[in-house]
Amino acid sequence: MEQRHLGRTGLRVSRIGLGTLTWGRDTDEHDAADLMKTFWEAGGTLVDTADVYGDGEAEYLLGKLIDGLVPRRDLVISTKAGSVPDPDRRFDGSRGHLLSALDASLARLGTDYVDVWHVHAYDPATPLEETLQALDIAVGSGRARYAGVSNFCGWQLAKAGTWQLAAPGARTRLASTQMEYSLLQRGVEREVLPAALDLGIGLLPSSPLGRGVLTGKYRNEAMPPDSRGASEHLAPFVAPYLDETASRIVDAVTTAADGLAVSALQVALAWVRDRPGVVAPIVGARNAQQLAAALSVEALSLPDEICRALDDVSAPVHRYPDHDWSTL
Repeated sequence: MEQRHLGRTGLRVSRIGLGTLTWGRDTDEHDAADLMKTFWEAGGTLVDTADVYGDGEAEYLLGKLIDGLVPRRDLVISTKAGSVPDPDRRFDGSRGHLLSALDASLARLGTDYVDVWHVHAYDPATPLEETLQALDIAVGSGRARYAGVSNFCGWQLAKAGTWQLAAPGARTRLASTQMEYSLLQRGVEREVLPAALDLGIGLLPSSPLGRGVLTGKYRNEAMPPDSRGASEHLAPFVAPYLDETASRIVDAVTTAADGLAVSALQVALAWVRDRPGVVAPIVGARNAQQLAAALSVEALSLPDEICRALDDVSAPVHRYPDHDWSTL
C-alpha cells in the first residue's frame, strides 16, 4: 500500500487507516485478529483507536494483537484522549487528565509509546495552551512520537497549530487532525481543511463512507439486519444520512461505480482518499471480508470527469464569507 507523510513531518503512514471504534463492543477478539491480519498483509500500517472506544477494550484488544500477531514495529498506532463519560462535561482537556489518560492507554496497549496521540476534542473549559502543553510533555517524555487534534473546528485548529509553531523546537508541531469527511459530509472544506493545508497538518478523515451509507446498503427500504443502521446504539449515528439529499449523492456514486465496473464503496473511498490535504481515511469494518473490499481501492484512481460529477452533486453551500468577493 502506498505510504504518505503525515502532515509536514517525517512520519509515513499507509494511505488507508484501520479504525477500531467497535472493537471490544461489537467486534470480538477473533474478528479483530482477522481484521488486523488482513490489514497488515495488505501493507496497512496506521491503526486508529481511542481510550473511550469500548470503554478501553479497543485499546486492550489492540494491545493483545501487537507482537502476538503483528510486530509492533510494523504499525503506526494512533490513539486519542479527552472524552469523558460525564454528562456535565463531555471533554476534559486539562493537562492532568490528558497525561493520566495517556498512561492508562499505554498500559492497555502494552507499549511504551504511541506513534500519534490526539486530543479527542476541544475543551472550552480548559485554556488551549494547557491542553497543548500536554502534547509537548507527551512527546518530550517519549510517550508519544507525534501529536495531533481531533474534532477541532477551523478557528480552533488554526489557533492550536499557530501556537505550536510559535516556538520552534520548544513545542510539538501538530502532525494531524481527525475530522469526519466524505461525500455526505464536506463541512471541513469550509475552514478546517484550508487551515490544515496552510499549517501543514495532515487530515485523517473519519467516517469516509458516510457512516456506511455511501456503500449503497441502505438504498432499499429494508434495513440490513447486520448493519449499523439496525444497531440499537449506532442507529442514531446513521440516521442523519438517510435523507433525500444523501439519497441523490448515493445514486450518483452508484452510477459512477456501475460505469467503472467497481463498487460504490470503492468510488466513495477513492474520492475522499485523493482529496487535497487528505493523508489517510480511517475505515472501520465489521469483518475481514468488508475490510478487504475497502483495501481493494488501492488500485483505483477515479477519472477526472467522475470526480467533477461527484463534486458537483455533493457540493456544500458556502456563501459569505467564503465566497471570493474580489471577483465580483
